[in-house]
Amino acid sequence: MKTIAFNKRASYDYFLHSHTEAGVVLSGQEVRSIKTGHISLKGSFVTVKGSELYLTNANIPPYIHAGEIKNYDPTRPRKLLLKKNEIASFIGKSKAEGMTLIPTRVYVKKGKVKVEIATATGKKKYDKRDTIAKRESKRRIERTLRTNS
Repeated sequence: MKTIAFNKRASYDYFLHSHTEAGVVLSGQEVRSIKTGHISLKGSFVTVKGSELYLTNANIPPYIHAGEIKNYDPTRPRKLLLKKNEIASFIGKSKAEGMTLIPTRVYVKKGKVKVEIATATGKKKYDKRDTIAKRESKRRIERTLRTNS
């Protein structure tokens, strides 16, 4: 699996719980654009419309060699392909437990573009500061162990 895009802000802004893999409905030129590394998950999220899930606000610019495409919207909602029971569990979690669905990474698996989705709960400001403090102390410990060895 070749990871193409990773959502760095997801782990900073949210507590990530369970992860799952989903396919995405894309046009041909969007697939080529993604495989060349042109996708941004910054600010993207998953929305529920009826009994379907959509990847919203993910920026996929048009493929350079595709020519002009009329009325192309790079941030249009894209349908996610999951089994009915997986969709039902996500919808149930998001409504009952107040969780959000966040795309964490995009990768290619057996020639298909896949999106990893995580259920998440938002972090408060003090949680973010705590995460930064833990990361800094871990770096400091590793640095001192390296110099003492």
